[in-house]
Formats: sequence, C-alpha cells, structure tokens
Amino acid sequence: MYAVHRLNFRIIGKLSVAILPFAIVLLIITLAQGQEMGGANASRWVRIPVLGFTFQTSAFASLALLVWLARWFAKPRDLEHFKSLYWPLGAIASTLIFILPADFSTTAIIFAMAFMLMYVAGTPLKHLGKIIGIAAAGLTLFILIVVAFPQISNRVSTWKARIVNFVGDDVSDDASYQTDLAKMAIAEGQVFGKGPGKSVQKNFLPQSNSDFVFAIITEEYGLVGASMVILIYAGLFRRIVRIARRAHTKFGTLLVLAAASGMMLQTLVNMSVATNMMPVTGQTLPFLSAGGSSIWMTCIALGIILSVSHTDVQKIVGQSEQELEELDTLNAHMP
Repeated sequence: MYAVHRLNFRIIGKLSVAILPFAIVLLIITLAQGQEMGGANASRWVRIPVLGFTFQTSAFASLALLVWLARWFAKPRDLEHFKSLYWPLGAIASTLIFILPADFSTTAIIFAMAFMLMYVAGTPLKHLGKIIGIAAAGLTLFILIVVAFPQISNRVSTWKARIVNFVGDDVSDDASYQTDLAKMAIAEGQVFGKGPGKSVQKNFLPQSNSDFVFAIITEEYGLVGASMVILIYAGLFRRIVRIARRAHTKFGTLLVLAAASGMMLQTLVNMSVATNMMPVTGQTLPFLSAGGSSIWMTCIALGIILSVSHTDVQKIVGQSEQELEELDTLNAHMP
C-alpha cells in the first residue's frame, strides 16, 4: 500500500497497458493447470515455482482490468457510437472468459464493476443495455456448451445447486449446512456476543475465516460489534467517494472508483452470504478474511486511492483546474 501510494497515479495508469496482457496470460495458465485450495472445488490458484507460494490470479486480473478501463475512458472518446466501445468490451471479454469456467461469482462481480465504471464514464444507457444483452447471451452460450460437454467445467452444476438451495423450500440438511451454521452463529451472538475467540461455530463452519468470517464476528462480538464493523466500512467507503469527487481529473475520479468498487462489492456480497440474503459464493471480506491474494490486492487498491488523494497537482505546480484538464487532454493523445 505504501509503495503504490508513493507512485503518481498517472504512472499506474500507463503501467496497466503492460500489466493487463500479463494478467490474462496468468489466467490462461491458471485455467490450464490451476490448483484447488482450502477444499474449494474450483481451480483458481496458480503456484509460483520460484517463490513457492500460490496466488489467485483473478484478483490480480480484476484490478489490472479496471485500472486499464479507467485509463481508456479518461481519454476523449465518442461514446455515442457503439463501435467506440469495442476495445474495452474486448478487454473485458478477454479477461472474463478465462475466469468464468472456474469462478462465476468473481466473474459476475468483475462484470458489475466494469459496468459501473462504464456508466460513470458516460456510456449511453442504450449501449449499456446492449452490453447486458451480450453478456446474458454469452453466459447462456457457455452454459449450453458445458451441458453438452461436461468435461469443460464442473461449476454449472454447483451454480445450479446453490441457487436451488437458496430459493427452494425443501432443502436437505447437507445442502444448507453452511448457511444453517452461519445463521446459528449470528443468532448465538445476540447483542454483545460471546467474547473474542469464544466462537463455537467456527469449529464446524467451513471457510469460517474467509467466506463466513462475518458470521463468526457477529457470534463473538454480537449485534454491537457487527454494527461497528459495518459502520467502519461505511466510513471508509464514504471517504473514498469524497476522494473520487475531489480528484482534479477525470482519470483520477475513474481510477479511485475502479480501485474501490471491488472492495465495496465484495463487502456487500460477503455480508449478504453470511446473513443468507443471497446464494453462497466464494467472496472474501476485505481486510478481515484470511487470504494472501485478497489482502495483497486490497492493499494495492488502497494504495492507488491514496496516490490520487495525495497527488495534489494544483498545489505543486500552481495550475488551475482548467489548465490541468487541458494538460490531461494533451497527455491523453500521447502514447
């Protein structure tokens, strides 16, 4: 976080041009020879031979994609014509197509983040509607292909089972095992909780330190502690929105939103899963869930946000906002 925040955010944008293709290559390697971790039945991790540790490439690729999109949309574009969106749509498709076979929830979240970024950047609603239609058609085609050739991916049956378990009334105990234990943990927390480290359900609940960590926090710290966690996240996100609004350039605003959108959506999804408000997914809770890849990417994202926040070009150079916008427009036409 500290190292990234010391960089000028414009340099980070330029680096994304080289980092995104590298991330896509890592996704291809992961899809071909990825490994399972923590009992997950999806190969989402790749082992780095020299360093000897595993890494979840989708987290890295999502951040690289969003930073690239922020840089692309910050330049002057004629977004009224749909063909002007071919490059960003190609980048999104090239990234998601290698994540979808192993991880639908991450694919959906990355698409949602990219969609929000395109909306904020000024993409017309008629084009956004077309993009949703294209995405739905692509997902349908993928499901049909997997049904015809099951060896391609084992995830479609998992998605179906989770949705059926969520919306169905007659669900077996085995199918609802995780959600039942999570609800028990939340209920047993009551108002003030059992106390730090005194959770009982964490000994039985799978992924209690990652996917369902919010349920364990509620059990140990109760309604008061869980509410404090939610307020802390709300304060963080409010501050991030202020940084985005106060950024001097369009690129700075889009870059902050690109870096923050993942944290916001992951927080909402993780808490919603723990409280049984949506089907079970494999999304972590930023800063609190165990996991190396997650915390690394979260810290890099925060470093990007801090880079935009502390790079006050007006005070350093003494230029007006209009001059800064003209300077950014000039830089946008340069390689």
